[in-house]
Amino acid sequence: MTAPQDRPASPGTDSPLSHFDSAGQAHMVDVSAKAETHRIARASGDIRMRGATLALIEAGHAAKGDVLGVARIAAIQAAKRTAELIPLCHPLPITRVAVDFSIDREASRVVCTVQVETHGRTGVEMEALTAVQIGLLTIYDMCKAADRGMVMGNVRVLAKHGGKSGDWVAPECAPTSEGD
Repeated sequence: MTAPQDRPASPGTDSPLSHFDSAGQAHMVDVSAKAETHRIARASGDIRMRGATLALIEAGHAAKGDVLGVARIAAIQAAKRTAELIPLCHPLPITRVAVDFSIDREASRVVCTVQVETHGRTGVEMEALTAVQIGLLTIYDMCKAADRGMVMGNVRVLAKHGGKSGDWVAPECAPTSEGD
């Protein structure tokens, strides 16, 4: 994948940012000439908390119920509604949203990983990132009575596949060749 600074600027601009027209005004990118391809994006983030809070989540004893089950549904719903939240995102026909939560007892955190897929003219990175954020916010909301000091972070795209720019994998997620 080409680095952002190596991408050509939008027509009539000196900027590689595609959401601005030649006058510098924000606009929704025209994707009508792009080919429809299978597009996939994976993103993750985490929420750190006290060990006692993590134990409540694992045991299913949080006052508001099944924290991870509710957070999973919230993340899926968020992916589907991303275009309503982020002004210049295209509404997309999402074909799949997979949400995974893993417990990291050593770091006292929950890691949320989301994969979003579509067959379309633009990628689903924003949908995956939005889903991760809302999943983490839901955990916070459901556990805040027990732990207001929870910290969300490390939200990022892990990989994207499809489209004209091709595949991209975060360097630390890329498979290494033998001998490295």
